[in-house]
Amino acid sequence: MATQAATRVEDKLYLNRYLVDAGRAHIKVRPHTTPSPQLLSLLKLCPARCYEMNSAGQVEIATDGCVECGTCRVVAEPTGDIEWNYPRGGYGVLFKFG
Repeated sequence: MATQAATRVEDKLYLNRYLVDAGRAHIKVRPHTTPSPQLLSLLKLCPARCYEMNSAGQVEIATDGCVECGTCRVVAEPTGDIEWNYPRGGYGVLFKFG
């Protein structure tokens, strides 16, 4: 019986395509000096790993690979740490198989 190689999430995300709406990010991290616990949790919770810590110790987002799952919206929008909107029609993630 042959063993099957484990599939990584990153390999599956690579199948998606994105139409970037240049200059109109659908998620914005509000300015902060010290990140809240909610923002820090997004560094690990985001399945597409869109959130990163910059050299100044602040959390930033690159929405180009966002799968629009809503995790950050549930965790950080109620606290006011992020501003989340749906992308304009035709922009955002384009799922290859559905």
